[in-house]
Order: sequence, then structure tokens, then C-alpha cells
Amino acid sequence: MEQNMESYEKNSAQRAWEKEEAYLRAKKKVKSLIGFYWHLASYVIVNLFIIILIVSNGGKFFSFGTFATALFWGIGLFFHFLGVFGADFLFGKNWEERKIKKFMEKERQRWE
Repeated sequence: MEQNMESYEKNSAQRAWEKEEAYLRAKKKVKSLIGFYWHLASYVIVNLFIIILIVSNGGKFFSFGTFATALFWGIGLFFHFLGVFGADFLFGKNWEERKIKKFMEKERQRWE
């Protein structure tokens, strides 16, 4: 009986620790999402301001200089996106498995 109680206490403590770990991971993910959305908002606002400022001061709208900041900052924003959402966002959860099965099926058909 005492051993069962000890085992129950260990399992209970383990579950509490796992819940705490899950909460901390979720909290970290939410903070990274908020950081990305602030980055995206500042990207849009600042680049609109820069483009409007350049064009209103006589610059050409369709020139590299007008969109250079947006382009290079956009590259950084894209990597921030990948860091937050991961490559799985682009390829899907089972993308690699589906591709492997597809290529294996092609190979099998080739040899039949």
C-alpha cells in the first residue's frame, strides 16, 4: 500500500512538472508570436513612410532605391517568420514523408 502511495506521488509530481513545462513552452511561443507581429507591423508602417517620403520629394516610385529598405528588411522579416513558425509552415507536417513515398513509388514503377 505504501509503495502505491509513493508511486502515485511520483506520478503526480511528474505530471505537475510536465504541465509546468508545457505552460512555459506555450508562453515562450506566444511571446515569439507577439514579437513577430510587432516586427511585421513596424515593417509595414516604416516602409510605407519611407516610400511616401521618397516619392513626395520627387523620387521615382518604380526605382530600386524606393524599395531597397523594404526588400532587405523583408529578407530579415522572412527569416524571423521562419524562426517563429518554422519550415513546417511552408512544407506541411508530413511533406517529407509524402515526397519519399512518391519517389519510392516512381522507382518501383520504373523497375516493374
